[in-house]
Amino acid sequence: MIDLRWFQDLWRRFDVTVRDLPLALLLAVASFLPALHDHGTQLGDLPARPFDAPAVVVIALECLPLAVRRRWPALCLVLVSLGFALDQLRAYHMVAGAALPIALISAGAYLERHRRVTAVLLSAAYLSLALALDRLGSTEGSEGYVTFYLAVVLAWGIGAWLRSTRAAEAERRRHLAEATRAAERTRIARELHDVVTHHVTAMVVQAEAARYLTAVPDRLDATLSAVTDTGRRAISDLRNLLNLLNPDHDSDVRTPPVGELSTLVEQTRQAGQPVEFTEEGKPVESAGSAEFVAYRVVQESLTNALKYAHGNRTVVRVRYGEKEITVEVDTDGSGSRNGSPGGSGRGLAGLRERVDALGGEFNADRRAGGFVVWARIPAGSPS
Repeated sequence: MIDLRWFQDLWRRFDVTVRDLPLALLLAVASFLPALHDHGTQLGDLPARPFDAPAVVVIALECLPLAVRRRWPALCLVLVSLGFALDQLRAYHMVAGAALPIALISAGAYLERHRRVTAVLLSAAYLSLALALDRLGSTEGSEGYVTFYLAVVLAWGIGAWLRSTRAAEAERRRHLAEATRAAERTRIARELHDVVTHHVTAMVVQAEAARYLTAVPDRLDATLSAVTDTGRRAISDLRNLLNLLNPDHDSDVRTPPVGELSTLVEQTRQAGQPVEFTEEGKPVESAGSAEFVAYRVVQESLTNALKYAHGNRTVVRVRYGEKEITVEVDTDGSGSRNGSPGGSGRGLAGLRERVDALGGEFNADRRAGGFVVWARIPAGSPS
């Protein structure tokens, strides 16, 4: 079976002049056909002249420049207009005259500079042609000349409309590309914040605790081992995130794997944070992005607990429903060494954006004796 897309791709690889050449040749060949003689535009209504040797030059001037109508639209329009004027002055009235509206549309669409000057010069040339035809005995009335001029203006206007449409589409694509790049940068920055903040906070807390365990070798060794394990996990997660910057990398940004809440809780406990963890129900198969967002909510909340309420009791409750996942993280303590459970607020703001993107609800508040993070995340979103 013939693959048309292969031919289309091959055709697009050719230079634009090569792609425009067939139209020019087709119109030129049609002009040589005897059956089509005296069937072209008849401006001025002069008596038709038989096909002769100079007609070949006129055909070449009118048709062949169409091969460069997109590469050099001004040159194409000048040559085609000259050929058209000779066609009418010598009264050949050939099919090649159809090249003029094509050249006008192309100039209106692809001419970038001196557009107004070109339009003025073209109008002056048309007036000169009308006067020359009148001196040769043209019976064309003023209405005929005006009508033809309006047709010329219409052809130019169509090209100008195509140009503006193409420019608007290019601008739309540029804005879309910029928005896509900005969204991707935001997404990766959010993931880096979640991963780096969690692991580094745990390492800092563990390292601080190790300073007071020099007299207890067994506990010191366990704490340093926990720091080492946390560092390795951080390196692994960062490597996965950096792989996202590789255009050939097709994995998702979701690292570490979704569903490892118990592992996450255990890591936090090893960092010295007492955490009570309860899960109700089981994730539905179509949970998709909801389960991942729930993981990030718990991760960021435990990170804040380590940073701002280290050593205080933290309760994590996750409930899986048929249509939603509910997460609640309740931490005892002062709420924050800086007076805010979220520090700069970047992590909580990122969580709110994630939850809002799925149509859920998110809330993070201080309260007497600690702070609480709560999220309701609709399940069933595609992963």
